[in-house]
Amino acid sequence: MHIKDMSESFPENTIISSERKSPISFDTLMKDLETMRIVFVGEHHNNPAHHDFQLKILTALYEKNPQLTVGMEIFDQTYQPILDQWSAGALDRQAFIEKVHWYANWKFDFELYGKLLDFIKNNQIPIVALNIPSRVTARIAVGGIDNLFPSDSQFLPQSIDLSNSDHRTYIEKIFSHHNIKGRDNFEYFYSAQCVWEDVMAESISKHIDNSVMLVFTGNGHLVRKFGIPDRVFKRAKLPYRTILPYPAGRQTELKDADYIWVSPLSGRSSVPAAD
Repeated sequence: MHIKDMSESFPENTIISSERKSPISFDTLMKDLETMRIVFVGEHHNNPAHHDFQLKILTALYEKNPQLTVGMEIFDQTYQPILDQWSAGALDRQAFIEKVHWYANWKFDFELYGKLLDFIKNNQIPIVALNIPSRVTARIAVGGIDNLFPSDSQFLPQSIDLSNSDHRTYIEKIFSHHNIKGRDNFEYFYSAQCVWEDVMAESISKHIDNSVMLVFTGNGHLVRKFGIPDRVFKRAKLPYRTILPYPAGRQTELKDADYIWVSPLSGRSSVPAAD
């Protein structure tokens, strides 16, 4: 991986500190994360190496703080009762897959998340469903917020921040690659994105209480912090860190996250070793 702000490239399984502008060990990373109230770890949803890295962080944080809570983008808030049953050990895998309608809502292979979810269940770690039902953001993207049904509007966050110009520019670049009939209104598209991220930020701030929360979500919601992290900070004012896994072979910038992990290019399962 090449980082624009630095003159050198880095091999797989390197963890780079943006503050230090240098590689660090996994143990050094964890010493910092253990002082945070919220830790955001990104993912490419279909990359098994990213989920193994998440599990390594989860395991290490749990050893230091058994009162840990996990927040996950992959579940919307209507499934919270099912997540509570899973954390309590009341469901086996097949029942869980069926009750959360995994392959209707998420579609990625359950095994990508299986080890993470098993660790959560085996240690009875609470999971918080962060997301809004996907039908709501899809309807905003094609018709705007004002045309939502009341049954959909109930899922909206109390506040929606549309004011961040850097975030808007980032989403405009994503929008320019979309070519879906009926989704050609950027303002609707941008409103849907902000609703999506403010809902998740609100979910985190409502459920963190006095615990530490480890949040797993797609990289796009964490990059440069203007997706979810800054929106959480406006609400909760709690210290946090962001960690983004990026595959080797691509280029990125230090400002994308507090820490960048260079993941294997192939997506094969791998994690950095502790000291």
